[in-house]
Amino acid sequence: MTNDRLRRAMTTARVSVDDLSDAAQVNPKTVQRWLGGRLPHARHRWAVATALKEDERYLWPTSEGTLSPGAATTAEVIAAYAHRADVPASQWWDLLVGATRQIDLLAYAMLFLPEQHPRLCDLLRGKAAADCRVRITLADPASPQAAERDAEEQLNGALLGRIRTALQYLGPLHDCEGVEIRLHSTPMYNSLFRFDDDMFVTPHLYGTAGYGAPLMHIRRLGPDGVFANFAEHFEAIWATSRPPRTDDTN
Repeated sequence: MTNDRLRRAMTTARVSVDDLSDAAQVNPKTVQRWLGGRLPHARHRWAVATALKEDERYLWPTSEGTLSPGAATTAEVIAAYAHRADVPASQWWDLLVGATRQIDLLAYAMLFLPEQHPRLCDLLRGKAAADCRVRITLADPASPQAAERDAEEQLNGALLGRIRTALQYLGPLHDCEGVEIRLHSTPMYNSLFRFDDDMFVTPHLYGTAGYGAPLMHIRRLGPDGVFANFAEHFEAIWATSRPPRTDDTN
């Protein structure tokens, strides 16, 4: 993934690739590789951070490799968007394609994913065949919690219909080994989409549709950070969920 933080810091500081290569005493092509996502050696990170007047941990959140309990964990938040809809569809697809161990998806309906990516079921079936664990949990369309959210957004039943439609889209996965689909009946404070050590989290705002809510892109740095908290949140909801029944799509 490209280092957008480094690129923005260079733009803000009005520092060119050549300027930065001089400051770090490296070839300009090396700076281009850093912008492309390569992690510089420590001495170069220090030189770049000094030249740009930025915190090294901000420019390269993964450079420390891990987090100790109680440490500041804002480095795990590598991007934030005002609205979920601001995230390019290609970025969702790239994270799905890149996941090799674990894909966890938690939402009310999540209908936007199969609508934006018609090959989603084929991709997830392939992931499962390659030993990537896939878990999807949507809101139970018959639950009071789903009805309350529908009323809050003044959707007149549209949210419940979207959940049922999403279940139909995901139908080809119901009997796929390695893919588990469940329904939950819990208060939903956020939607969560995990791709190995990357995660999208969308906090729910009162009366606001999911596409209009903010989204945070979080990357795991260790066992005690923000990522870990949301991962535990998923596990807690998953433990309360149930497999869908035939009448859930009616």
